[in-house]
Amino acid sequence: MLHHEPSESGIIPPRRTVRRSALAFVLLISLICGAVTAGMLWNAAGKTDRELAAQHRQVQATTTGPAKEPPTVARAGATPKSVAPAVWEQPDNVRRTGTIQVPPRTPEGRTVTIWVDDDGTPARPPNSAADRALTSLSGGTAAAAAVGAIGAGALLLVRRWTEARRLTAWEHEWEQVEPVWSGRLRRGSAPGSDDD
Repeated sequence: MLHHEPSESGIIPPRRTVRRSALAFVLLISLICGAVTAGMLWNAAGKTDRELAAQHRQVQATTTGPAKEPPTVARAGATPKSVAPAVWEQPDNVRRTGTIQVPPRTPEGRTVTIWVDDDGTPARPPNSAADRALTSLSGGTAAAAAVGAIGAGALLLVRRWTEARRLTAWEHEWEQVEPVWSGRLRRGSAPGSDDD
């Protein structure tokens, strides 16, 4: 079975149309999976941040020393933070001291807003909408890429399997046609028998 090129009329052979349709389907499914994943991550992060905002509160802290470099390196893309000793009061007028995260080069005596838990211990602030969007977009992109790669791999396996079947069928047909086509058969001899 020979591979046919598009005719001058511009009609695309059915096999090529099926391949393109399958590829478009895989692309569509991967985009849908990516969008659904991004939406789920956005909702989950929003719920977590709302819970943090409900459980924690913001207070004003005053640094009692200059900012120092953090003991650990910040993750890539994160705003650099330093640490400084500070003092703050809880809503019940209990004075607390400790080390808090501050912008780099924060001087002594600077007022900084921090999040604290019910015990007055510094706590992680809720993520901003930009952070949630970045996390959701990253997760959605990763999901879309994974589904797309799996789908493309499956299409490639199917294509190789069908190509192998087509080649096997072509070889079988050639075994039947070749003796007649090459003139190896004489009149009266049956296909598959060689009188030479």
